[in-house]
Amino acid sequence: MLLSKPDAPPRSLPAFFYKLSMRSQRCYLKSDSIARFEDFAPSLDAHRRLADLMTALESGTLREVHQCTLALMTELCVVFRVPAIRVEVRGVRPHNARGELHGLFRLSKPPEILLWMRTARRHEVVKPRTFLRTMFHELCHYLDYSLFKMEDSFHTMGFFKRESFLVRSLLATEKKAKKSSGISARID
Repeated sequence: MLLSKPDAPPRSLPAFFYKLSMRSQRCYLKSDSIARFEDFAPSLDAHRRLADLMTALESGTLREVHQCTLALMTELCVVFRVPAIRVEVRGVRPHNARGELHGLFRLSKPPEILLWMRTARRHEVVKPRTFLRTMFHELCHYLDYSLFKMEDSFHTMGFFKRESFLVRSLLATEKKAKKSSGISARID
């Protein structure tokens, strides 16, 4: 019997995968198989909320960043048709010898997302793109549970593809909208 070579070599799974229960392995593989959010189209309100958040990050005011973040996350939950999630934005990132904590998803009752807007050492406002990527990362954890009904949320290749998909979907259309309206804004 002649076997043909596969187009791409199979990607190896991390060592901890084999220590997971069969149930968790199935969850991991499900997460890994989902690369994007089908039929996701950011609403006009989501773009407005994103623009407001970019402006708020430039101001560096915690209260304003928190309000704009909450408004954007609430709108994204509406778009995804999932319950709104509690969001808290805090000032300076906590850190230890391992590094700085950018964001945190808590599967509590109700679930919540914590984000930090200032760097640990210099206390500078983080770059808008970094803040957004962190926010979307934590949102992806929430969507794993609320949208995909997974029992756990693993950092799979699929997870990171979904995160990047959200960033590209919102920022690419945001840039197009600004270009067509003649508004110039910088999203680092």
